[in-house]
Amino acid sequence: MKGETVEAVAFWVLAVAAVGAGVAVFVVDSMARATFALLASFLCVGGELLLIDLHYLGVLVVLMMIMEMLVMAVFMVMYMMNPAGLMPMTMLHNVRGALAVSGAAFAALAAGVFAVPWPDRAGRPPRDPTVALGEAIMGPKMPVMMVIGVAILATMIATVVLAAHRGRYDTGPDTRRPDTRRLDTGRHARGGSR
Repeated sequence: MKGETVEAVAFWVLAVAAVGAGVAVFVVDSMARATFALLASFLCVGGELLLIDLHYLGVLVVLMMIMEMLVMAVFMVMYMMNPAGLMPMTMLHNVRGALAVSGAAFAALAAGVFAVPWPDRAGRPPRDPTVALGEAIMGPKMPVMMVIGVAILATMIATVVLAAHRGRYDTGPDTRRPDTRRLDTGRHARGGSR
């Protein structure tokens, strides 16, 4: 009973935190803060999935969102005109139109919850929801998808290795003493001009 109470409290705390961080995405005044608020919201959602025993989906959401938001932060540092997206800027555009669209979408979804006749549960919940989800999505092609996943990972690693010009330790002959070479070239050029 005590464990169920702790899980229920954690569920509601994460739910409120996820909604609060989602609202913060539109309240904060910079792209970087909005990015990390969105990351916090998704991490709370991942925690919710872990609490309801969907471990695979929970870990997947956490890992994917961390990597996605970190990549977004790196691109902000590299390409934004203001430093790292931290300068104040408005995060809201076409407020009336956005409110109208979001309000209509919320009303339609809420009406669907109450209007759709939900089917009765047939059978018991599966012993392992992750296995059941994988079988429902992939069916008999699960081994093929596992092999393809490993092949795609190997392809990404090989692409990075082939794209790197010098390799891991960067010990190519052109990188030993670039400053000395530059100075020698400059001396030869000056000597030649004399």
